[in-house]
Amino acid sequence: MIDVQGLRILRAVAEHGSFNKAAGALLLTPSAVSQQIASLERSLGHPVAVRSTRGVTLTEPGLLLVEAAETISAELDQVRHEIDRITAGRPRLTIATFVSGGRHLLPRALSRFVAAQPDVELTVVEAEPEAAVPMVRGGAADLALTYHFDGPLPLRAGLDWLPLMDDPLWLVLPAGHRLAGRPAVSLTELAGERWVLGCLKTEAYLRRYASLAGFELRVAASTSDYFFAQSLVAAGVGVALIPQVSLEPAGALTAVRVEPPRPARYIGLLCPRRRRPRPYAEALAEALTAAVER
Repeated sequence: MIDVQGLRILRAVAEHGSFNKAAGALLLTPSAVSQQIASLERSLGHPVAVRSTRGVTLTEPGLLLVEAAETISAELDQVRHEIDRITAGRPRLTIATFVSGGRHLLPRALSRFVAAQPDVELTVVEAEPEAAVPMVRGGAADLALTYHFDGPLPLRAGLDWLPLMDDPLWLVLPAGHRLAGRPAVSLTELAGERWVLGCLKTEAYLRRYASLAGFELRVAASTSDYFFAQSLVAAGVGVALIPQVSLEPAGALTAVRVEPPRPARYIGLLCPRRRRPRPYAEALAEALTAAVER
């Protein structure tokens, strides 16, 4: 039988790259870590870790066990959060959301949900996709309003993705810009422009589109806030691609449609795959779906 404590220690070894560092993180002695790994290998009948002067390398069975350890740890976290909710004096529901979704999509859904479920203790947590995934997987959030760009969201076992809407990116220009009066613009026409990034993680994504259009992205400013980015565009710092949900109409700005291939992000709900029904989470998901469809 594979020991859960041994899996926990193997996971720490994989994370820290050495028995000594794993021991320090777990408040154990290196000898105790070594013994646990040896016991795990005996029960499995295969080596799971190979030590060398450069650290520890996991074998293929070891890598499989670490993946299993992560799944088990997430499941136990979910169970702990679920027990906390069951034993609480009133029902609880936690939703994680990214900023622009929380600002423009969530309020309508929450108004409907709170009116229908006044007894639920609702908590809203700000989280970008890379943080929302482990939160939902581990039970810290019941669901997450989140997004992804070109590639799929990096889901793990036990999670489901419910698409809500496509969120195309619009070209935002200062009102007096030479292209401001156009109904649509090709990215190839922007080769000489300087750019304002409204989301730091999208730089590589936008560079790919610029490359497809035949030019190199010249970045004038980088922010983590689309609304700040639009104020920089209005000030004449550069131009920007802004998701439709985040557009802030203003007299100093003009939003122009981008001709295909048109970049977009995809907004949806991240939910845990559960055997037991979750009526409050399902009710909030329905309220979000209705809010998007309005």
